[in-house]
Amino acid sequence: MRKKPREKPPRTRWTKGRLEDLIHRATVDAQDDEEQQMGFYTAIEENVKFPFKAVLSGKEVVVQGIEVGQEDEIVAVCVEVRSRERHTAPLLGLPLPKPPPKGAEWIEAYRLWLAES
Repeated sequence: MRKKPREKPPRTRWTKGRLEDLIHRATVDAQDDEEQQMGFYTAIEENVKFPFKAVLSGKEVVVQGIEVGQEDEIVAVCVEVRSRERHTAPLLGLPLPKPPPKGAEWIEAYRLWLAES
């Protein structure tokens, strides 16, 4: 009996070189940190496929998009699946689902940029 070929699992890790390339693309025309962050905001908004489901603080949420929070950080706009309560969470603390949504490498590039800043 012939075996079915195994499907490759979706790639969930990106190389540091790939993430650094995305960082360059998001920040190439920026003059300062604020403009670089807005470059990431635009790149994430344009490239990440919203909405997607995630688990945040043990609760299932639907991530509907992003916005700039009160402290000028990029935050995820989430709606809890059960209560339909809307809230925001720092994008840095948002665990990505498996498999991640299309374009999630931009979120990872943003995280790397912040860690190296």
